[in-house]
Amino acid sequence: MNGIPAHTLNDGTTIPAIGLGTWPLDDRAAEQAVRSALGLGYRLVDTAANYHNETGVGRGIAGSGVPREEVVVTTKLPGRHHGYEETLASFEESRRRLGLEYVDLYLIHWPNPRVGKYAASWKAMIKLREDGLVRSIGVSNFTPEHVTRLEKETGVLPSVNQIELHPLFPQEELRAFHADLGIVTESWSPLGRGSDLLHDRAVTEVAATHGVTPAQVLLRWHLQIGALPIPKSADPGRQRANLDVFGFELDSGQLAALTRHAPHRLGGDPERHEEF
Repeated sequence: MNGIPAHTLNDGTTIPAIGLGTWPLDDRAAEQAVRSALGLGYRLVDTAANYHNETGVGRGIAGSGVPREEVVVTTKLPGRHHGYEETLASFEESRRRLGLEYVDLYLIHWPNPRVGKYAASWKAMIKLREDGLVRSIGVSNFTPEHVTRLEKETGVLPSVNQIELHPLFPQEELRAFHADLGIVTESWSPLGRGSDLLHDRAVTEVAATHGVTPAQVLLRWHLQIGALPIPKSADPGRQRANLDVFGFELDSGQLAALTRHAPHRLGGDPERHEEF
């Protein structure tokens, strides 16, 4: 995939080891960011119905000059559309906005467990995959309990679980659960958005040692723990730097120094957070 390593998912498809996040870009900014990123070599683009930029993402892909089959496109089902028929209809809306014949990876954005319809949505997503409209299906912000329910009711495991993951919130137990089941862990907020992680002394010291940026150190941390980061940037220079993380390696001491053992969540708790 254009020189970028890839993960093989549990359904046999492949996905690049790093991608471009697009939240909270609007359509215009998303179009420019996606076109720029694809030109630099990115081949994984992440959006969602609730980012309100699927149209821009689709335009960026169409205008990039990169063949469609080389780009892995992810979008997500919003909470207001949980349910079997609702999911099928919502997917068609996303596909129309993206301007694509198929989506490579479709995720349930949040489980919304108090609503309790995520398993019905999962059954619809299985149908979308069977119909060839989606290549791979997965989830986002799911706990082991939520994932286990999906498998119990359908026999089908997610290929991906996209979760909050960064050195302040390393999610060791959830990552181990994923590894046991062959689920790829994707990292949202991989640079610890909203925190001072990029200025943390341990991060800056490791960056100085390798002659790289703090952001590159953090992205390398994700790669070496087996996670798939999707950093957001609309700036071509930062996009280029974020992709240039395969020429150095952190040693075990550096990995340990970067990883906090008093976990600090920056986003919503999937057990209580509801997204519609």
